[in-house]
Amino acid sequence: MSAVEVFLDETPGETRGVVLRDGRFTHLLIQREDDPAETRLGARSIGRVVEINPGLRGAFVDLGGAAPGFLPLRRQDRLTQGERLEGVVVAEPRRGKGATLRRLGPGEGTPRLLEAAPSIAEQLQRLAPGVESATGVAAIDAAMEAEEEALSANHVFMSHGIDLALERTRALAAVDIDYAASAGRDPKQGRAAANREGLRQTARLIGLKNWGGLVVIDLVGAGQEAEAQMKAARAAFAHEPQAVFAPVSRFGLIQVALPWRRTPIEEVLAGADGQATVRTRALALVRALRRQILADTVTPRFVARCHPEEARIAAPLAARLGPRAVVQADPDAPAGRGRIQET
Repeated sequence: MSAVEVFLDETPGETRGVVLRDGRFTHLLIQREDDPAETRLGARSIGRVVEINPGLRGAFVDLGGAAPGFLPLRRQDRLTQGERLEGVVVAEPRRGKGATLRRLGPGEGTPRLLEAAPSIAEQLQRLAPGVESATGVAAIDAAMEAEEEALSANHVFMSHGIDLALERTRALAAVDIDYAASAGRDPKQGRAAANREGLRQTARLIGLKNWGGLVVIDLVGAGQEAEAQMKAARAAFAHEPQAVFAPVSRFGLIQVALPWRRTPIEEVLAGADGQATVRTRALALVRALRRQILADTVTPRFVARCHPEEARIAAPLAARLGPRAVVQADPDAPAGRGRIQET
């Protein structure tokens, strides 16, 4: 098995990309067809300054159709309301915040998209150069497994005796590394190994979840071996050159500041209540239909019966799969409980 595997799932309505390194998911990329193209990471647009906010030290920029983006300003920057500029998205929207921009230079004309963000396939090539993407059933399954791990708050690694709990609040992401010592093992060496692996898995999971901002990690032990722990933290986040670290506290806490780039996976898939949105449920049904069609080439037709709200979104997307895929609204079907039958 290759150390790096890449998967590309192109289901109508949504494209997903997955990267697997050494048997662990590191990236889950999701683009939906109805996402505003102007706010995707890497999209380049002409924008118009609609508001300058000295308190936030930035400006709000109309990108043409999507919610305004935010352009941070340095002390020496000078902008006027109504000014046109060319900008690129460096951080996608997240709950309560619009896309963050970097100014490229002056602009002309009406706000509009100049260059679309890289496609999922292009992003996968950048993450794993030269690795061919697996598609079909394998890609659908990998995307579903990566989604499950990205949405989970608790992760157990039995081989290292550690249990990670990750929770994101409005202010920060909190990570707790719990360790169950093995009989006969030196406690000091056990704690050091648990922290190294816990930090490594923390960095991977935060990347998989698309989290950024302040991360506070509760290490095993009460601040012992601070120098070794800091070295392990820097090694775990070595893939992120913009990471900023605070010293290990006497309570065994380490703080890492990470840049925001992509919309967190839980915000792509769920609403403010933490439950999957209607669109997420509808797309999941279309993906399940596509998997059935790819796995079973003999059955003439598959009919998915689901809640009417889900059917409204899923039906036109399923039609793009061909005549073997049909979606029917069922007023008695519970939300998120669509069922697929062979006919």
